[in-house]
Amino acid sequence: MSVIPDTDDSTRTAAVGVRVFHRNMDIQPGATPTTSDPTTSGRSYPQPAGPASVSLGAGPLSIDEVVAVARHGARIDLDGAALDGVAASRRIIEALASDPEPHYGISTGFGALATTFIEPARRAQLQASLVRSHAAGSGEVVEREVVRSLMTLRLSTLMTGRTGVRMETVRAYAAMLNADITPVVREYGSLGCSGDLAPLAHCALAVMGEGEVTDASGRTRSAAEALADAGLKPVQLAEKEGLALINGTDGMLGMLALAVDDLRMLLRTADVAAAMSVEGLLGTDAVFAADLQALRPQAGQAESAANLRLLLDGSPIVASHRGPECTRVQDAYSLRCAPQVHGAARDTVDHAAMVAERELASAVDNPVLTPDGRVESNGNFHGAPVAYVLDFLAIAVADVASMSERRTDRFLDRSRSNGLPPFLAHEVGVDSGLMIAQYTAAGIVSELKRLAHPASVDSIPSSAMQEDHVSMGWAAARKLRRAIDGLGRVLAIEVMTAARGLDLRSPLEPAVGTGAVLRRVREQVTGPGPDRFLSPEIEAVTALVQSGEVVRAVTGAVGDLR
Repeated sequence: MSVIPDTDDSTRTAAVGVRVFHRNMDIQPGATPTTSDPTTSGRSYPQPAGPASVSLGAGPLSIDEVVAVARHGARIDLDGAALDGVAASRRIIEALASDPEPHYGISTGFGALATTFIEPARRAQLQASLVRSHAAGSGEVVEREVVRSLMTLRLSTLMTGRTGVRMETVRAYAAMLNADITPVVREYGSLGCSGDLAPLAHCALAVMGEGEVTDASGRTRSAAEALADAGLKPVQLAEKEGLALINGTDGMLGMLALAVDDLRMLLRTADVAAAMSVEGLLGTDAVFAADLQALRPQAGQAESAANLRLLLDGSPIVASHRGPECTRVQDAYSLRCAPQVHGAARDTVDHAAMVAERELASAVDNPVLTPDGRVESNGNFHGAPVAYVLDFLAIAVADVASMSERRTDRFLDRSRSNGLPPFLAHEVGVDSGLMIAQYTAAGIVSELKRLAHPASVDSIPSSAMQEDHVSMGWAAARKLRRAIDGLGRVLAIEVMTAARGLDLRSPLEPAVGTGAVLRRVREQVTGPGPDRFLSPEIEAVTALVQSGEVVRAVTGAVGDLR
């Protein structure tokens, strides 16, 4: 039996354009800025503005399309021509299944048992047993968007026609995603080779009507019940399908796509925070001049510097100390070198996106069905390419956050803040101001430095030494997600601190761009005054940062950031 969706996706042969709702939630003044996903350990994401759809064929998905399905609930439409290719490749597998000669994954066992021939009557049991035994995850439940991303990417590979699965199995994955049924996947279990076995097995188990899922309402329940209520039927796996559903880098790749999406927004936010700090600390914008930046033609650096020029353009605060009476020769590195660090991080994200796009164009399975009809073992499931860039991004995240925390600290030290009160306190000696907010940022930065240690340099042999070198790409992705959350919080503390610094420069006004952010922050958090409960304010500004509201405030005032 197969999972049958309410409509026949095979009739949708035309490509459907994807509308990606990239953090476009409207936060009202005084309202809670985001909605929390109960499986994200407190991390918040914006609500999508409306329906969206992605056409999935034999070609690669884009990063934005993965994000649209995983994060914003876009519907998947299956391309009819690609489904025809799936059916054609399945006929090849069925012919090999009747061959008396053994073929790996079709009529044999797996891994160290690859030479064991399996009789036809036992092969359905073999596939189901493979999935059940590999669904061995442990620990906390993985976030909904991560599970949706890995299911989407596995479905994308199935649609290439290189895996030999049946058409009904392909439709089963699309139907589950469109019904918003999310398998319960546990955090530990993947070594990143042969791909993300355990996480993918939990998803395959749910398609079989076993294990646990969360339904569209967020309730955890048995897969069998959730499928039945959605009008779907469990799949009974046939030859080769168990392997095809669990051999892939889809978990680590899905998290990489989500990380690229997050970091492109957060690095713009880092430029916003840096501009507010330059202004509030009476720094200069002269060092961001285009001709100076062109002396070192790094692409990301040029983009970051252009953002800083746009954000500080026409600033009365900067103009107030531009004359010959200003005796400061140079700003500290955390101000002066922001484009160099933020730009290097941008270039790292671009490199990671390039690797992700190559992986999105891949058909990862073992064995794989080649275009000329061969079924061949291979090593494309090894996660090294993805694992390396996940670790690289964690390094960039730690460094950007470290520089942000240093700018925050300068505001609080009266010997370096150029006339601001100690700790930006209302009544010095009685109030502590934002002293401990910097402690929070420092604690996060310290953790980010630990998270920057690469997971991909580790390897623990498995499967009786058959799988004797593994990528640990899933672990690299998991720690990067935590690091990205930390970066958002550190930037939020800088934005909150810089906003108070700008208020204390009154009656001088900030620039149009930074002023728009200051006003947006003040809609959620009040300005300088006596000490008050600080944690809710940090969380409110963090929500503005993580939802993209800080960047949107700038866009509405002065145009798009690069």
